[in-house]
Amino acid sequence: MGFDLEALREAVKTHGKVVRVVIAGIKGSSPREVGAAMLVWKDGQSGTIGGGTLEYQAAEAARSQTVATRLTHHTLGPDMGQCCGGAVSLFSEVYDLKKVETLDDTIIARSASCGATPLSVKRVLAAARSQGIAPEPRLIDGWMIEPVHKPARNLWIWGAGHVGRALVDVLSPLPDLAITWVDTGPERFPDVIPAGVTDLPATKPAELVRHAPPNAEHLVLTYSHNLDLELCNRLLLHDFRFAGLIGSATKWARFRSRLAALGHPPDRISRITCPIGDPSLGKHPQMIAVGVAAQLLRPARQNELKKDLSA
Repeated sequence: MGFDLEALREAVKTHGKVVRVVIAGIKGSSPREVGAAMLVWKDGQSGTIGGGTLEYQAAEAARSQTVATRLTHHTLGPDMGQCCGGAVSLFSEVYDLKKVETLDDTIIARSASCGATPLSVKRVLAAARSQGIAPEPRLIDGWMIEPVHKPARNLWIWGAGHVGRALVDVLSPLPDLAITWVDTGPERFPDVIPAGVTDLPATKPAELVRHAPPNAEHLVLTYSHNLDLELCNRLLLHDFRFAGLIGSATKWARFRSRLAALGHPPDRISRITCPIGDPSLGKHPQMIAVGVAAQLLRPARQNELKKDLSA
């Protein structure tokens, strides 16, 4: 996880002054990892640094913060009533719209003091930029260095019905997913689209398949079997990392026959997964969404994606 610049921009635009609190360092056991962050404003917050009491106290301190940046150290355990037993360093920084617009869009480095950038930090930044490799979030000589988060996976959700909406609700908070949501018209979508989701109304959705990156993942669950079939046909003619189709074994048997009649060989057709999710959970939209999310995020699937990305 890196610095979620888009989430910060949206929070500042909506709430005005926002304090970003990030775990800068840990010793021993900790509720979250270095780089985990939350955004805090006058009457609310988003994200989490975990830890119950730690997060509560950090949020209260953020709301009363008067300095631009602050680095604090917290011992967990009996003093906080937590069982982690480690220690956590927190870097808290106040943002407004003007400050957000000055941030770099690749790597963000700043300190709790106003001193010059130390050589150790300059070396990390130079190496990262010359090699094109994002550094891990870390604290170096009082400076917090974080790569700007870029979603690693493109997910296209075809259909904004009950299941499509449930899927977007479940998947949109996940930072590694950039979601494109397609249906036949603007009236098919909810009034509020979650941050990080691009809604694309299109009279002929299948015409958009050619615009999807070849490494995108797709979930096909429109209101029309004919449209589902045409999307599967277009996807097989295009390319994809993963394609899942909502439906029963009977629906998939019919689709396989029709896709074969359209000229697709069996090994190509078998790249489409149907049914998706976990049928044992039931047919309630939220249950389908939970099952599909688990399917997309299971460790074995993550390993497959890592291999694809490194190929």
